[in-house]
Amino acid sequence: MEANLKPRELAQQICSTLSEHGHQAYLVGGCVRDLLLQREPADYDVATDAVPARVEELFPGGLTVGAKFGVVIVPRDGAQVEVATFRSDVGYSDGRHPDHVVYSRTAQEDVRRRDFTINGLLMDPATGEVLDFVGGRDDLSAGVIRTIGDPGLRFSEDKLRLARTVRFAARFGYTIEPQTFAAIRKLAAQIVQVSAERLRDELTKLLTEGAARQGFELLDETGLLSILLPEIANMKGVAQPPEYHPEGDVWIHTRMLLEDLPPGCPSTLAWGALLHDVGKPATFKSAQQTGDRIRFDGHDEVGARMAEEICHRFRFSGDDTEQIVSLVASHMRFKDVMQMRPATLKRFVRLPRFDEHLELHRLDCQASHRMLGNWEYIRKFLAETPPEQVRPPRLLTGDDLMALGFQAGPAFKSILQSVEDAQLEGRLRTKDEAVQFVKAEFLENSPN
Repeated sequence: MEANLKPRELAQQICSTLSEHGHQAYLVGGCVRDLLLQREPADYDVATDAVPARVEELFPGGLTVGAKFGVVIVPRDGAQVEVATFRSDVGYSDGRHPDHVVYSRTAQEDVRRRDFTINGLLMDPATGEVLDFVGGRDDLSAGVIRTIGDPGLRFSEDKLRLARTVRFAARFGYTIEPQTFAAIRKLAAQIVQVSAERLRDELTKLLTEGAARQGFELLDETGLLSILLPEIANMKGVAQPPEYHPEGDVWIHTRMLLEDLPPGCPSTLAWGALLHDVGKPATFKSAQQTGDRIRFDGHDEVGARMAEEICHRFRFSGDDTEQIVSLVASHMRFKDVMQMRPATLKRFVRLPRFDEHLELHRLDCQASHRMLGNWEYIRKFLAETPPEQVRPPRLLTGDDLMALGFQAGPAFKSILQSVEDAQLEGRLRTKDEAVQFVKAEFLENSPN
């Protein structure tokens, strides 16, 4: 096989090998759907009547991580394809995985256990012939998301399908078939049976596949939003000052911002965008209460704490949690950038992944007053300021302070920050200047 084999080529080779050895083998699921929609599939799956042991025999080196459910992953030259044996699933005690599987001999029986009609299509890669036992092609043409068979049964088998229905409908711009929609509303509360990690990943896909606004509107309409993210549902009806937010309430503003999220954007940016105003409902004060206008004093700080709780609930990594919380906590700082001292501004733009902070600010402005003066000011500053001026090498260290006679302690940090402030503002350029600065400003006040 050639190096850097493409997944489609590997899938075709697998089907060909299985066929040569007397087995049925088809491309199945999302890859067939995407090929019919003239989209490039992200991955390829193969369905076959060959049992896992036979697949392993024909493709040595296969990964049997899914063999319990009749799945073998076949890797070759940088590509990999899932090969699944035709099966019917029996019992779903955990609402996610079958208790056990029964292998079947026909592709028709296999596809009837799958989730949606548009994902239940098979294709013979050798001829391009499509096998459709569930009406998937008609639903593709009509733009409809419909479960295969009884929606209540399909959702009871795998509760994550409740959210996946919404994601597919948003991603493709399709409608949800009425019985399928009704079943989601009826069973919405059962979504909590799905692990936090899987829900997080599904919501992240919803946010980053290019249809976040439609997705969250559907989450709301199906009743899933109030179960998964009640903090976002609480934004509805929370008024904002019209001089800054002519678009309307916090829910409208957040949906408008989500609409502009670019497909494939970093997941932390997407979650930061979703949660940036999560603290507003809790900090709302009317014009009558404040005496001038609606205010949300401290909503960035309150929102940062709420964002951290949400990240822990969905089991984000420590790094992702830190970034999402930082985006929420810092999003209001942009209003002050033109008045910041040089040292403060330079420290601000040194925030980790500052490009995400800057993009969130742009999206925030575009979804409200549309004034981009502060965004343009920062862009100009970054373009015109050499990196070594934003993050210059330190002039003094703690060892230098000890050599000057200071004792290690809490004062070290404030002294070193004062030196860095003066350096960032161009008042200190050399170590000697820094030493003289410390002597003049701090040594005479030292306990020594």
